[in-house]
Amino acid sequence: MANRMIRNGRHMSVPPATRSIQELRAELASKIAWFVGSSERLITQMPELMLVRRTAPSAPCSGTYTSSVIVVAQGSKRVDLGQTTFVYGPSRFLLTSIDLPIVSQVVEASRAKPLLAMAVKLEMPVVRELLSREEVPMPHASSHSPAIVTGAITADLLSACCRLVDLLGNPQDIPWLSGLIQREIIYRLLSGPEGARLRAIATAGDQSHRTAKAICWIRDHYAKPVRLNDLAQLAGMGVSTLHHHFRVLTHMSPLQYQKQLRLQAARGRMLLDDIDASSVAFEVGYESVSQFNREYSRFFGQPPMRDIKALREGKAAEMSAA
Repeated sequence: MANRMIRNGRHMSVPPATRSIQELRAELASKIAWFVGSSERLITQMPELMLVRRTAPSAPCSGTYTSSVIVVAQGSKRVDLGQTTFVYGPSRFLLTSIDLPIVSQVVEASRAKPLLAMAVKLEMPVVRELLSREEVPMPHASSHSPAIVTGAITADLLSACCRLVDLLGNPQDIPWLSGLIQREIIYRLLSGPEGARLRAIATAGDQSHRTAKAICWIRDHYAKPVRLNDLAQLAGMGVSTLHHHFRVLTHMSPLQYQKQLRLQAARGRMLLDDIDASSVAFEVGYESVSQFNREYSRFFGQPPMRDIKALREGKAAEMSAA
């Protein structure tokens, strides 16, 4: 392997500091390609790790990104959060600090050179555990930065990603080493300026942390009516303050956030469980089927049944989470 050297007759790992980012990126691409095979997506033996392979650019597709980091070893993608676009590829990772409804698109991919990426879900208790240690650097979060950001990929981050994927070939090591490597990845993120928002959201008492509580409530209860006064009380903030910070983090209002979650949930239920539009409209919290149909058509580009038929025939943008 390219990451091994021989000293006194023994194989030893080459420290990432002695290897170029290009070498590490090529190694990560090779590992992802090996394990994902011909699949487009692989949910691995580590629930926090998903591998992705795409062989062609895609149309924009709606989905929800959870708190995670996505590292692309080959190819490129774009994500739209509200009116803001983020492009990431081999030189930049994508970090999401809370669950966000987004529109994503594969920009660069081909059969000869497919998009190869890995997504690592970030567990907030682990983030808080690391932050409790004084030696973790504490970059400052801009008061205007959203809960999604791109950052420059480093050799140390790529090295940790390679070692995490390596565990798929040694499943007996997963219970012992996966948590350690995931902690290293989180540490690398927190140490850079891009990790500032993640730190703020994980820090009790911070405005971002309080706002995230309201965001999580909507995510878990999207079918229920949203009352801003109740949300503000839950967050321990004034209504106007909550509304401001909610928009900063998500680039949308609480009601817009709820609407997108409802529509995406409805689409998934109709596609996977064969539920009719009228039934699913009430299930996700709509009081009017006609309003549901209007908002669905506006968001996905066509009425519910036509959209679901197109999805099943492969004529519409598929649902995606990475």
